[in-house]
Amino acid sequence: MLHVFVYGTLKRGFPFHSLGLARSEFLGEVRTSEPYPMVIAGSFYGPMMLDRPGHGLPVWGELYRVEPDHLPRLDELEGVGKPGSFRSKLRIRSRAGGEPQEAIGYMKARNWLNPVHTGYLSDYRDTRFIPPWER
Repeated sequence: MLHVFVYGTLKRGFPFHSLGLARSEFLGEVRTSEPYPMVIAGSFYGPMMLDRPGHGLPVWGELYRVEPDHLPRLDELEGVGKPGSFRSKLRIRSRAGGEPQEAIGYMKARNWLNPVHTGYLSDYRDTRFIPPWER
Protein backbone atom coordinates (compact mmCIF):
# COMPACT_ATOMS: atom_id res chain seq x y z
CA MET A 1 0.00 0.00 0.00
CA LEU A 2 1.12 3.53 -0.76
CA HIS A 3 0.37 6.82 0.94
CA VAL A 4 -0.77 9.53 -1.46
CA PHE A 5 -1.13 13.20 -0.53
CA VAL A 6 -3.72 15.15 -2.54
CA TYR A 7 -4.24 18.90 -2.32
CA GLY A 8 -6.61 19.79 -5.16
CA THR A 9 -9.10 18.20 -7.54
CA LEU A 10 -8.60 14.70 -6.06
CA LYS A 11 -9.84 15.82 -2.62
CA ARG A 12 -13.31 14.89 -1.41
CA GLY A 13 -15.94 17.16 -2.97
CA PHE A 14 -13.88 17.95 -6.09
CA PRO A 15 -14.30 16.59 -9.64
CA PHE A 16 -11.58 13.90 -9.71
CA HIS A 17 -12.20 12.36 -6.28
CA SER A 18 -14.86 9.87 -7.40
CA LEU A 19 -12.76 8.95 -10.45
CA GLY A 20 -9.53 8.36 -8.55
CA LEU A 21 -9.88 7.88 -4.82
CA ALA A 22 -13.46 6.87 -3.99
CA ARG A 23 -12.35 3.31 -3.16
CA SER A 24 -9.13 4.26 -1.36
CA GLU A 25 -8.88 4.58 2.41
CA PHE A 26 -9.01 8.17 3.66
CA LEU A 27 -6.44 8.57 6.45
CA GLY A 28 -7.10 12.17 7.39
CA GLU A 29 -6.34 15.80 6.78
CA VAL A 30 -2.63 16.58 6.68
CA ARG A 31 -0.25 19.34 5.65
CA THR A 32 3.18 19.37 4.10
CA SER A 33 6.02 19.52 6.62
CA GLU A 34 7.71 22.19 4.54
CA PRO A 35 6.27 25.09 2.56
CA TYR A 36 5.59 24.51 -1.15
CA PRO A 37 4.43 26.93 -3.84
CA MET A 38 0.82 26.06 -4.75
CA VAL A 39 -1.19 28.27 -7.10
CA ILE A 40 -4.22 28.10 -9.35
CA ALA A 41 -3.03 28.28 -12.93
CA GLY A 42 -3.67 27.34 -16.53
CA SER A 43 -6.63 28.00 -18.78
CA PHE A 44 -8.58 25.38 -16.78
CA TYR A 45 -7.88 26.93 -13.34
CA GLY A 46 -6.08 23.90 -11.94
CA PRO A 47 -4.43 23.74 -8.52
CA MET A 48 -0.73 23.18 -9.10
CA MET A 49 2.10 22.59 -6.68
CA LEU A 50 5.76 23.00 -7.64
CA ASP A 51 8.42 20.65 -6.31
CA ARG A 52 10.26 23.46 -4.55
CA PRO A 53 10.26 22.63 -0.83
CA GLY A 54 11.07 25.62 1.33
CA HIS A 55 9.21 28.10 -0.92
CA GLY A 56 5.57 29.15 -0.60
CA LEU A 57 3.33 28.00 2.25
CA PRO A 58 2.62 24.72 4.07
CA VAL A 59 -0.07 23.05 1.96
CA TRP A 60 -3.12 21.35 3.48
CA GLY A 61 -4.60 18.29 1.84
CA GLU A 62 -5.80 14.75 2.38
CA LEU A 63 -3.88 11.53 2.86
CA TYR A 64 -5.03 8.23 1.32
CA ARG A 65 -3.85 4.64 1.43
CA VAL A 66 -3.80 3.51 -2.20
CA GLU A 67 -3.25 0.11 -3.80
CA PRO A 68 -0.11 0.23 -6.03
CA ASP A 69 -2.06 -1.01 -9.06
CA HIS A 70 -4.38 2.01 -8.69
CA LEU A 71 -1.55 4.54 -9.10
CA PRO A 72 -1.73 4.57 -12.94
CA ARG A 73 -5.32 5.89 -12.75
CA LEU A 74 -4.23 8.73 -10.47
CA ASP A 75 -1.28 9.41 -12.79
CA GLU A 76 -3.68 9.67 -15.72
CA LEU A 77 -5.97 12.10 -13.89
CA GLU A 78 -2.97 14.23 -12.87
CA GLY A 79 -1.43 14.26 -16.36
CA VAL A 80 1.71 12.31 -15.43
CA GLY A 81 3.53 11.55 -18.66
CA LYS A 82 2.90 15.01 -20.08
CA PRO A 83 5.98 17.25 -19.92
CA GLY A 84 6.27 18.87 -16.51
CA SER A 85 3.72 16.72 -14.65
CA PHE A 86 5.18 14.14 -12.27
CA ARG A 87 5.05 12.41 -8.90
CA SER A 88 7.38 13.35 -6.06
CA LYS A 89 7.95 12.20 -2.50
CA LEU A 90 7.25 14.68 0.25
CA ARG A 91 6.91 14.77 4.02
CA ILE A 92 3.51 15.41 5.58
CA ARG A 93 2.15 15.90 9.12
CA SER A 94 -1.27 15.19 10.57
CA ARG A 95 -3.44 17.99 11.93
CA ALA A 96 -2.57 16.75 15.44
CA GLY A 97 1.16 17.03 14.74
CA GLY A 98 3.49 14.14 15.47
CA GLU A 99 6.32 12.80 13.38
CA PRO A 100 6.32 13.58 9.65
CA GLN A 101 5.70 10.71 7.27
CA GLU A 102 6.47 10.23 3.61
CA ALA A 103 3.82 10.32 0.90
CA ILE A 104 3.57 10.62 -2.86
CA GLY A 105 2.41 14.00 -4.15
CA TYR A 106 1.64 15.27 -7.64
CA MET A 107 3.72 18.20 -8.89
CA LYS A 108 3.87 20.47 -11.91
CA ALA A 109 6.75 22.32 -13.55
CA ARG A 110 6.67 26.03 -14.33
CA ASN A 111 5.58 25.37 -17.95
CA TRP A 112 2.10 24.50 -16.60
CA LEU A 113 1.72 27.87 -14.87
CA ASN A 114 0.38 29.91 -17.77
CA PRO A 115 -1.46 31.99 -16.77
CA VAL A 116 -1.22 32.13 -12.97
CA HIS A 117 -4.50 33.19 -11.34
CA THR A 118 -3.52 33.41 -7.64
CA GLY A 119 -0.64 33.96 -5.27
CA TYR A 120 0.57 31.11 -3.08
CA LEU A 121 -2.23 29.16 -1.40
CA SER A 122 -2.15 26.91 1.66
CA ASP A 123 -5.57 25.27 1.18
CA TYR A 124 -7.32 24.66 -2.15
CA ARG A 125 -11.02 25.53 -2.02
CA ASP A 126 -11.47 27.24 -5.40
CA THR A 127 -14.41 26.16 -7.58
CA ARG A 128 -13.25 27.48 -10.97
CA PHE A 129 -11.53 24.24 -12.12
CA ILE A 130 -12.73 23.15 -15.56
CA PRO A 131 -12.52 19.34 -15.88
CA PRO A 132 -11.31 17.86 -19.18
CA TRP A 133 -14.81 16.75 -20.23
CA GLU A 134 -15.97 20.41 -20.12
CA ARG A 135 -13.01 22.02 -21.92
